[in-house]
Amino acid sequence: MIEHAIQVTHTHRILFTRGVFAPGNGTLRELLLVDAGVKVPRVLVFVDDRVVAANPGLLGAIPVYAKAHAEVMELAGAPVVVPGGEGCKNEFARVEQCWRAIEEAMLDRHSYVLVIGGGAVLDLGCFAASTAHRGIRHVRLPTTTLSQGDGGVGVKNGVNFFGKKNWVGSFAVPFAVVNDFAFLETLPERERRNGLIEAIKVAMIRDAAFFERMEGMAGALARLEQGAIEQVVERSAELHVEHIATGGDPFELGSARPLDFGHWAAHKLEQISGFAVTHGEAVAIGMALDITYSVKKGLMRRAEAERALALIERIGFELFSPFLMEEGKSGESVILEGLEEFREHLGGELTVTLVPEIGTKLEVHVMDRALILEAMEELRERAAVRS
Repeated sequence: MIEHAIQVTHTHRILFTRGVFAPGNGTLRELLLVDAGVKVPRVLVFVDDRVVAANPGLLGAIPVYAKAHAEVMELAGAPVVVPGGEGCKNEFARVEQCWRAIEEAMLDRHSYVLVIGGGAVLDLGCFAASTAHRGIRHVRLPTTTLSQGDGGVGVKNGVNFFGKKNWVGSFAVPFAVVNDFAFLETLPERERRNGLIEAIKVAMIRDAAFFERMEGMAGALARLEQGAIEQVVERSAELHVEHIATGGDPFELGSARPLDFGHWAAHKLEQISGFAVTHGEAVAIGMALDITYSVKKGLMRRAEAERALALIERIGFELFSPFLMEEGKSGESVILEGLEEFREHLGGELTVTLVPEIGTKLEVHVMDRALILEAMEELRERAAVRS
C-alpha cells in the first residue's frame, strides 16, 4: 500500500453588509480582489424569483454594479431567475437548467457563480456550481433569516431525489458568504421569524451566554425588530461557522451532527405536512419534542427545559402541530420513521444530539420510542391548555 496524506486548506469567509449592489458598496469589489488574477473573471448570477418579486430594482442594479466595477468583474449575461422554495429542489431539470446557463455563459474554474436567494435556491445553485467543471467558485448571498444565520453559511449543497431530502449533493466551501441585511427587511413576517429558531438551537448546544442574551431580547425578537434580528443572525452565523471550522468534521464523515439538534423529527414533520409546516416551524417543534423527551429520560432538569420552551414560545413559535400525531398504515406514529431516515442519511449508527443543559450537548445512539410518544402527548396537552 502506498499512502500519502493530502491536506487542503479552505478559507470560509462571512461578510455582513447592507445594499450589496449599490454602486458605492465595495463589499463585492474587495471580495473579488482577494484572488484576483491577470484576467478579469466572468461572473454569472442566479436569483431566487421570490427575491426578485420583493426587490423590484434588483435585476437592474446587478448590471449597473458590474459596469461600475468592470475592472474586477465581467457579467457573463443577464441574471438567471430560478423559482424559489423547496419545490425547486424536487425537479432535477432545475439542476440541468443551471448547468446549461453556466455552459452558455462560458464559465471556467477562474469564474464565479453568485447565488442570491433563500436556502433552497442556494442549495440548488451552489450544487450546480460546485459540480460544473468539477467546481466553480461560488459566492452565496442568503436572503432569509434562516439562510443568513444557519444553512446559507454552511458548506453543504444538494437537491432532493428518490423522494428524499438532499439525497444528491456536495460538500463545497463557498468562496464567500455575503449577508446583506437589507434583504431581510423585504421578507414576510413568517419568514423573518423562521431563522430565529436556528439561533436558539445553536445557542442551546454551544453558547449559554447567547441564549441568555436572546432571553433578554425576546420581546424585540417577537416584534421582529430589525436591529434585534441582525444581532441574532450575525451571532448565529458566527457560531455555525465556528462549529464547521473547529468541530473536526466539516464534511460529516462521522455519525454525529450536532447542528441538527431537533432536526430528526423536523425533517419528517415537513414531509408529513407537505411542507405546510415551514422548516423553522418544524425545527421549533422538533426541538420541543427532544427537550421534553430529555426531561422524561432524566437527562435534563424540568426547570431548564421550561426555560428553553418558554423562549421558543415567547419569540412566536408553536411547540406542537397536529401533523405530529399522524399514523402510518401500520398504526405506528409516522414521526418515528424520521429516526431511521435520519440514521440512513448520516450512515453508521443512529446519533441524535440532545441538550442536558443549555450551552452543552450530548450524543445518544438509542431513542426510547415509548418516551417519544409520551413527549408528543405532553406537547399536545400543553398546546390544548394554551388555546
